[in-house]
Amino acid sequence: MKRSDYKPRLIDERLQDMLTAAGAVVVEGPKWCGKTWTSSQHSNSEFLIGDAFGNFQNKRLAELAPDAVLEGKTPRMLDEWQEVPLLWDAVRAEVDKRNTKGQFILTGSATPNRKGILHSGAGRIARLRMRPMSLYESGDSSGKISLNDLFNGKFSPCLNNEISLQCLAQLIVRGGWPGNLNVPLKNSSIIAGEYITALLENDIYRLDETKRDIHKLHLLLKSLARNESTTASISVLRKDICGQDGEQLDDNTIKSYLDIYRRMFLLDNQLPFSPATRSSIRIKQAEKRHLADPSLACALLKLNTQSLISDLETFGFLFEALCIRDLRIYAETFGAELYHYQDYKGNELDAVIELPDKRWCAIEVKLGANQIDYAAKNLLHINQMIADNKGTPASFLIVICGLSNAAYQRPDGVYVLPINMLKN
Repeated sequence: MKRSDYKPRLIDERLQDMLTAAGAVVVEGPKWCGKTWTSSQHSNSEFLIGDAFGNFQNKRLAELAPDAVLEGKTPRMLDEWQEVPLLWDAVRAEVDKRNTKGQFILTGSATPNRKGILHSGAGRIARLRMRPMSLYESGDSSGKISLNDLFNGKFSPCLNNEISLQCLAQLIVRGGWPGNLNVPLKNSSIIAGEYITALLENDIYRLDETKRDIHKLHLLLKSLARNESTTASISVLRKDICGQDGEQLDDNTIKSYLDIYRRMFLLDNQLPFSPATRSSIRIKQAEKRHLADPSLACALLKLNTQSLISDLETFGFLFEALCIRDLRIYAETFGAELYHYQDYKGNELDAVIELPDKRWCAIEVKLGANQIDYAAKNLLHINQMIADNKGTPASFLIVICGLSNAAYQRPDGVYVLPINMLKN
């Protein structure tokens, strides 16, 4: 199933490792992020459940005889397994029967209701989250600076090519969709727009065959786009929809729609970080809201490269979203988790990366180099406050800057790193 034009992804190594440890691996994430192509690279046969050939005869076969579609060279890929939820239990049972690792790769762009799925798959089926491409994967980051190296005390200052505001805006509007890499810049927003259309008009209904108000679904999506990279509560989203669109959505409707978006992997929120259980600092527990890719917010708000540049406040939030997308992808390759930090004294950190051994780093994201001093002072202040309150201080501090061409360490110890120089 190997493809000569395949562009390597950072989860390739993790997927290969998981196939040696589990009977099956489910690769899940938003549509069009590259799950099928990546899974094909690691498979020796495949069954495409969503194939439209023969009026979706593959899907009908899987529904009638799920065991029959499991036969083939292993690892065998079952693409879009959620179209036939019975396949989950069929795979689990077959893994038990064969008692051999690396039998199946399932890909899924939605999580079906648990109804009809008898077993969790624990111990048999491992999960791997996939996301749109990071700048390093798409070839837009030089990768001169490794986050993992920083945790191991390795760093060498270096220079990179200049990056313009226009280029950053183009990267945000284009997004990390593999199918968008060779599209002319003037058409780079089309895929994200088509993504939203497909989601609202087709994919959400296919999730559980329940008809919902597409207009209201779209209103909430637009509100999420306006509140990208914030900790907006449900009540804030409700008031935003009323104030911006002049329409009403009740809290229960918003909650149910958010659950649908979560099951479609459209949301990729940041959990809150707590630096130490002994600390007396009261930490806010709100998640920071993110869509799966900043290009989706651009499509929902009808922003192109020029209109994004004309709205620097929105530009800042979406640049943060791009950085968070990439940092999460990089961190997960070496077993780390990505968080954000807010306390009740008004202190905030855009991102925190924590290793399994509890070492962590604090990160502030700034679009312009003129904001580096302020960001560095904020990092130093919060880190000292955490230490003074019996918390474990950060291993190191980073300002990620958009408009910078140099990676260096300041006299105060804070690293300044351009986003287009990072890799895992």
